[in-house]
Amino acid sequence: MEQRIPGQTEDSPENHLKTIAKAGYHGACVDPNVAEIPESLALAPYFEDLGLKCMVNAFPHSEETLEPLLDMAATLKATQVNIIAQVMPRSAAAAAPIIERWLELAKQYPFPVLMETHRNSTLNDLFYTLDVIAQVPHLRLCADLSHFVVDRELSLPLNDLDQQYFNEIIQRSDSFQGRISNNQQIQIAIEFEQHAPWVAQYLKWWEDGFHAWSKRSTPNDTLRFLVELGPPPYAITNEQQRELSDRWSEGLLIRQWVASLWEKIIQA
Repeated sequence: MEQRIPGQTEDSPENHLKTIAKAGYHGACVDPNVAEIPESLALAPYFEDLGLKCMVNAFPHSEETLEPLLDMAATLKATQVNIIAQVMPRSAAAAAPIIERWLELAKQYPFPVLMETHRNSTLNDLFYTLDVIAQVPHLRLCADLSHFVVDRELSLPLNDLDQQYFNEIIQRSDSFQGRISNNQQIQIAIEFEQHAPWVAQYLKWWEDGFHAWSKRSTPNDTLRFLVELGPPPYAITNEQQRELSDRWSEGLLIRQWVASLWEKIIQA
């Protein structure tokens, strides 16, 4: 929701939530580290008054700092927490015990706790993540596939091996995030003609993910999709530091696409 335009004051988080609610979104996401917990908790009345559900992207900087973030999420009545931890052991074997302890801690809370596929975090890259999920078979993921596309400098059309790798991630994912990248830029302008092949690829991945989730879910389960288009420097800017496209409109378009994909799944 931030614009990050030099010389312009940002709107308040409270007004951001009002804009999100007015647009008809079901909820909004906060993404604090421990130092930012008070700022997130201050938004609780607005979530309540606006009827918005809350998702939390938690950024613990140590193994021990996940717990206060989960406590915060409980206070916010979060529907889901995604861990994006700056805890990065060099090997999957070293990461597995930490993740196991986090998953054990998560059992104390009433919401699902997933690990997000995200650069500069525990699940930093595709191959490392594949090794981790092999060692922690009950770990469930929140898939932001854009990070792994950039990580692998993936080429289109996908070869069979790359498709297999991404299918493994999708099959372990219980939530998805709506950023679209190409193999060089983490977030592209989705209506530019040159990016159409990548848009089509992401829509196919999301459809595959929705289908896989629906096959293993129960009628009371909820699949959560976060439209997540980041401000600069995620969004590419020109020499005046202005974004190349309208990110808010792009978010609404992604929501429309995802709703259509979901209708296709439930009517199949």
